[in-house]
Amino acid sequence: STLSSSSAASDVYKRQLIYISLMFLQRVIKVMNISKIDLNLLIYLDVLLREKNVTRAANQLNITQPAMSNGLKRLRNLFNDPILVRTSDGMVPTERARTLAPIIRKILLELEEALQGEEEFNEKNSTRVFRIMASDYAASTLLPELLKLLNKTAPNVTIDIMTPSDVTFHDVEAGKIDMAINRFDELPQSFHQKSVWRDSFSCLLSADNPVVAKFNLNAYLAAKHVWVSKTGFGVGVGMNPNDVQKLGWVDESLAKLGKKRDIKVFTRNYHVAMQLAYQDNLIATLPTKAAMLHKNDDSYIIIKPPFEIPEMELKMIWSPLLHHDASHIWFRQLVIEAARQVQMIE
Repeated sequence: STLSSSSAASDVYKRQLIYISLMFLQRVIKVMNISKIDLNLLIYLDVLLREKNVTRAANQLNITQPAMSNGLKRLRNLFNDPILVRTSDGMVPTERARTLAPIIRKILLELEEALQGEEEFNEKNSTRVFRIMASDYAASTLLPELLKLLNKTAPNVTIDIMTPSDVTFHDVEAGKIDMAINRFDELPQSFHQKSVWRDSFSCLLSADNPVVAKFNLNAYLAAKHVWVSKTGFGVGVGMNPNDVQKLGWVDESLAKLGKKRDIKVFTRNYHVAMQLAYQDNLIATLPTKAAMLHKNDDSYIIIKPPFEIPEMELKMIWSPLLHHDASHIWFRQLVIEAARQVQMIE
């Protein structure tokens, strides 16, 4: 469509302008590698040099003071210069920082001007592709409901689902991925985030598993188990059954009781774990929403664990570069509505 062609051309133009601006900046400041230049850091630098105060700069950008302090540290590493020096008169820009200030201000103003006047997002006519990193837990529980909403409101929008192993922290930070949906132990302070839902844990077993008849803690510990988890993003590492801290919520909860389960299989795929629970009389202890995918299957039994396990939180995160994008704002709202629908079904 004409609208989508115009939007695509606009996106290409924006990317070209940003790249040309950064190339120009690279020549001026002689940074070794253009990949080290983060547009967010340039915004931080611009505000810091105007405010000459970390706290005021953080307040202006609506971020925390530690996040701004971390930004200043990264700027100092990037330019190999203190940028701001504390004196009896407060924070004072270095000579190099004073040289950079008008250059960076000019680049940011040009980018801001180029990005102004963008058409509002028209979801009914859009052919936009939203790239989402999601664990198979998130994909199988949330995305079917999200697809229903998309079919009703934005029939030509496409979603590209990527696994955590396909994506790095830098991909999300650079806005190459629209959104990452998963459990996250740690997140960079610059990322925006929102809770999708909190989920309890359940045990999924084959209906023929002998432990079903008398399911208690002793029976749980005497059985064989399949471990499943995929937190954060990036390539996973091998698991050590004796490293309780890296095994996660279930095993940490057992360790507090002075207990340990017998793990037969480690997997990062929830559907594999559920299939193994059925075929091999293993117990899969996993988030309840995943277990409930088999609630209408008589070959499975879903049981509450015989000990307390803290709830887990599913979050969606995205880059500051996408935070004010009209299409992204619309999509975030749709994801939250899909999550609400999933919880209503339960």
